[in-house]
Amino acid sequence: MTIRFLPLALLVLCTAGCQSFDRAAGTDTSGAYPSQRDGTPINPPGTAATRALDRAAGTDVSGAYPSQRDGTRNNPPGTAVSRTYDRATGNNTSGAYPANTRSY
Repeated sequence: MTIRFLPLALLVLCTAGCQSFDRAAGTDTSGAYPSQRDGTPINPPGTAATRALDRAAGTDVSGAYPSQRDGTRNNPPGTAVSRTYDRATGNNTSGAYPANTRSY
């Protein structure tokens, strides 16, 4: 009989433990803190590490910086390296220089 109740006891312990983790980490893995869900004002999209990468590299890996997405005014298509290559060779591998596309 006690074996039947063991999974329920583990679920209760896990839920309590997950809630404690959520409180400390500012997450919502347990579902008890919906205001801390990813993408809310309290917890923007992505993780702290991916947001730090985005700030440093000017990317939008986390989803928290849509103005830095590839192809926007702040970040034209391709990478800085591919755009530099295109400028130096007159190509359009990055997609940022459609005028460099040659018609044959």
